[in-house]
Amino acid sequence: MTDWRKEWFEIEDAVYLNAAGQGPLPRTAVRAAQQAIEWKKFPHHIREGEYFDLPNRVRTSLARLIGAQPEEIALTTGASGGLQLVSTRLEWQRGDEILIGRGEFPAHFATFLPMQSVAGLLVKVVGPRGQFLTAEDFLAHITSRTRFISTSLVRFSDAVRLDARRVADALHGTGGFLLLDASQCVGAIPLDVKSLGCDFLVAAGYKWLLSPYGTGFLWVRGDLAGKMREGPVYWQSLEDAADFHQLASQRFGSTAGLRRWDSPETASFFNLAAMESSLDLVLRIGVDAIWAHNRTLVCELIRRLPVDRCVLGSPAEPDARGPFVCIQSRRAEGTLALFEKLKKANIVVSLRDGGIRISPHLYNSERDLDRVLTVLTV
Repeated sequence: MTDWRKEWFEIEDAVYLNAAGQGPLPRTAVRAAQQAIEWKKFPHHIREGEYFDLPNRVRTSLARLIGAQPEEIALTTGASGGLQLVSTRLEWQRGDEILIGRGEFPAHFATFLPMQSVAGLLVKVVGPRGQFLTAEDFLAHITSRTRFISTSLVRFSDAVRLDARRVADALHGTGGFLLLDASQCVGAIPLDVKSLGCDFLVAAGYKWLLSPYGTGFLWVRGDLAGKMREGPVYWQSLEDAADFHQLASQRFGSTAGLRRWDSPETASFFNLAAMESSLDLVLRIGVDAIWAHNRTLVCELIRRLPVDRCVLGSPAEPDARGPFVCIQSRRAEGTLALFEKLKKANIVVSLRDGGIRISPHLYNSERDLDRVLTVLTV
């Protein structure tokens, strides 16, 4: 067994259990970012080809993580960038219905609610019939008018993991499309876009991908990209963009693949150099190993949870949740007090939608759980 904790800087003044909020940069990513600063400090050391090679290496690593092809991936500044691209490139008809789950991350609403007036779409909010929102809740609302479902694969507020395949199969039966937001699981649980059955997948990079804020990606199913509306593209995706010596006389056709939808100024060395190193580390460790470690810690936390004081705010079954867990006080007003106790003890977690979100990673151990449980129990 390899002890991967040495790949991160030791957090000496706190117990950090908030990878779902911000994934700490590994040492290798910090070194890469420092090197990128040196490039800008001495610009004559920047190789011209790196403007194109660096994004393409990142694209290739992301494709390996999700079982895709590099040409199916656009690099964005986060999940919101991917959502906005899809919303403006799909061919909509007035009256098309979009389903979004109640309590979904706000980026989904911020993207599609304005489309009601812009494109005549109808956004319907799907609520849970039980404690958690499930595939069955979406299935009950799919009709012949349902064109699109925008949802998280793992919900940020309760760690619920969607049975995406069931939703995708039902939606495809009516000619609809499924977009999954994988921000709260890509890099932390094994993913394969073909198995998920989705048509689009977006993610932010600053959580489980351990990358800088302002990174992310969009995946589009290969056969769909050519059927979507054309629009403005990033100039570096033009056919002859790499020929800096003849920019004024180049051809202006865009290259094939999703690279043409990269966010402008994608090749920010400060972001992508660090992202490349973090992705290399995740791939070297293996997502299976990360998932196994996090699942073990979360299961142990659940097993030892003081049930006289706390209740689960996430599914108990490992396969029904993502790489973290949410808990609540047995008293409705007690959750905030518990969160403040943890904060006072320098235990960094998140308070989300009435629950305490605890999200470990490879740099955490059972000793960290002991400190959490001590605070929760006393």
